[in-house]
This record gives sequence, C-alpha cells and structure tokens, in this order.
Amino acid sequence: MPVFFLILACALWGLSFPVIKALDLEQSARLPEASKTFLACWLQMARFTFAALLMAPLLLHQRPNRRELEQGSWLGLWGGLGMALQAWGLAYTEASTSAFLTQAYCVILPLIACLRTRSLPTHKIVIATALVIMGGTILSGITPDKLKLGKGELATLAASFVFTFQILTLENPKYEGNRGLVVTFTMCVAIALIFLPISAFVAPEPAALLTAGASWPAFLMVLMLALFCSVGAYGLMNSFQPRVAATEAGLIYTTEPLFTAGFAMFLPMLLGKLTGQLYPNESLTTSLVAGGALILAANLLMQWKHKPHPPSIAPAP
Repeated sequence: MPVFFLILACALWGLSFPVIKALDLEQSARLPEASKTFLACWLQMARFTFAALLMAPLLLHQRPNRRELEQGSWLGLWGGLGMALQAWGLAYTEASTSAFLTQAYCVILPLIACLRTRSLPTHKIVIATALVIMGGTILSGITPDKLKLGKGELATLAASFVFTFQILTLENPKYEGNRGLVVTFTMCVAIALIFLPISAFVAPEPAALLTAGASWPAFLMVLMLALFCSVGAYGLMNSFQPRVAATEAGLIYTTEPLFTAGFAMFLPMLLGKLTGQLYPNESLTTSLVAGGALILAANLLMQWKHKPHPPSIAPAP
C-alpha cells in the first residue's frame, strides 16, 4: 500500500514541471523586469502559503509537537531550497529533462551510505553513477564544442542533491511516530516563512510580491501547485515514505519523470492557451528516450538483487 501512494505522489509531482514552466512564461511576459531568482523564490513563498492555508482547516485540533516541528522545519529547509533551484532551472531547460535529471538522488543516496559506513563504493555503484552521467549528458545536449552542462541542468542537479537530504530526513528514526499531515503543514509554513523575506529582498520592487500573482492564469497555476503538488504529493510522501527504506523510496521516485513526460505531451499547449503564451507540447525525441533510459537503468541496477533493509520507521499497525 505505501508503494501505491508514493507512486501517486510521483504522478502529482509530474504535473508540477509543465505547470511551473508555464507559470514562468506567463510571469516573465507580464513582469519583464523580474529576475528568474525572484520568480523562483516568489513561487515557493506563494505556493506553500496557499498549501498551508488549504491544510489549516484539517488540522484545527492537531497541534504539532516538538519533534514534528523539528522534522517539518528540516523538510522545509531542504525541500524549499531544492524546489527553488528546480524552479529556477526550469526556466532554462525542458520540463521532461528536468524531471529526469532530478532523479540523480537515487544514485546519491547509496553513495552517502558508503560515506556513512566508510567503505568504498561497489562496482554496481560506480557503473550506476556512470550511467547517470551519460544520461544527463545526452539529455543536456552536450556536444564536443560545448563541454559543459547548461545552467538549467546544473541547477536541477543541485536540486537533486538537496532533495537527497529531504529523503534522509524522512527516514530518520528519531522522528518515529510523527503524523504525516501535521509534518506536511509544518513544512509548508516553514517554506513560506523562509522565502517571504528572500522574495522581498530580491524583488524588483515591493509591489512585485503582489503583481507576480495578479492574473487569473497565475493564480490558478499556483493554486494547482499548492493543492496537487504540495498538499497532495508531499502529504503522501511524508505519510508513507517512512514506511519504506530510503533506497527503495528512491527507486519508486524514478516513476516521476515518466508521468512528467506523459503530461508534457499534451498539457503545455493547454496551459499556453490559458496564459496566452506560446508553450508547445513536447515529443518523444531520441535524446529524451536514450538519456531517460540510462538514468532509469542506473536506478534499476542499484536495486538489482539488492536485499532490502527494513525501514527506519516501522509501518503503523
């Protein structure tokens, strides 16, 4: 049952990539003076403020305890920073490419395990890492005359590294017994509080904090992100990921780019009509299939004949 709900969370996250891309196009057209940094920070502040407001009526009689406040705050820090990097990177790369590159944490997780145990990485880890690098290279369109990752891809890989600590925070046994929805609410409040002053600092002018969302398309897209991709996806993740091991959760999360690729084949044009901006649908290109297949192969390799270890937090009875 936890696996099903984590896959459902991935489907909801997959929706976020084309929506964030469309929102960036709409806001950039209305506010040409606004930097990508401001728009990325503003989105986290607005999205998770909405999410917290949506969740508040459900938690009127459930106050977070000290451990839930602590875990939610750490999740807010790692998740907020990761999503801000991801949103910034989406301004410079395709939605499906971003979704695949985000899955690099599935290889980072076992590497961190090697550091914890002070042991050398196995041949399997080395091969999987090489596959991820090759897949990222293909997805990023690197050529001999351009031997570097684009800033959008680099930002996405940095986001993936940060998301690794978010996954590990959910596996930490000290938070056993925490209530998933309460932790999610705390996380949303933490992200909103973190990015409110940052957004105000990087805003081209104070009024931009309001004008960034002062259109029906922008409001609707932020509401979609808050309801489906924040309350829905993170509520499921924070409730059910502690019931499986981190490495197993990492494998489940590789389904996210598959959902993104599916959404990206029809949703961009619909969002483009909503915003009045040109946002064509994506198609299955050779580089997308090849690069995505290599990254998925790396994650499957990491789980091949791997004896699963019990989760740090046992399933609720």
